[in-house]
Amino acid sequence: MTQQSIAPRTTTLRDGREVTLRPLAESDRDAMLAFGMNLPEDDRLYLELDFHNPNTIVRLVNASEAENWRQVVAVADEGIVGYGNVRMLVGWKRQVGDSHLVVSEGWRRSGLGTFLARTLLDAARELNASKVIIEMIEEQAEGRSIFEHLGFRLEGTLANHVRDHAGELHNIVILGYQL
Repeated sequence: MTQQSIAPRTTTLRDGREVTLRPLAESDRDAMLAFGMNLPEDDRLYLELDFHNPNTIVRLVNASEAENWRQVVAVADEGIVGYGNVRMLVGWKRQVGDSHLVVSEGWRRSGLGTFLARTLLDAARELNASKVIIEMIEEQAEGRSIFEHLGFRLEGTLANHVRDHAGELHNIVILGYQL
């Protein structure tokens, strides 16, 4: 099973714009770096992955064929406007997929996050996950609402669990979805 088993899909979003979701490819390095550099500073504070760091981008695109990981990009005329992944955990958590999702500022509230999240759930099923989890900073209410709308439920809160890039501590919430 490879990333290419995720078929490209095009949809029209609520605001009338079209976007195509497809697997991340090694050739996306420059577009992913541009995507990361265009994310607002606030996003950088709250993201586990540092999309401003070229080394992070290299690591992501180099893993585009990993068997236990699916990475999807949302592409529009201006380039990559969204990114999501689901990665199978190891050991006693090997039935669980851990997922991340990021949408460009100008594409939020258009339905793109939900489209990406549904695609990640499909990818998790393909990976034979029985559960998907999302970890996010408690303040990320908009992102949280996307997943709760799809049926994710709060499974826990970890107090002062993450330190953002500015050095501030934040609570993290863990949302889970049984497939």
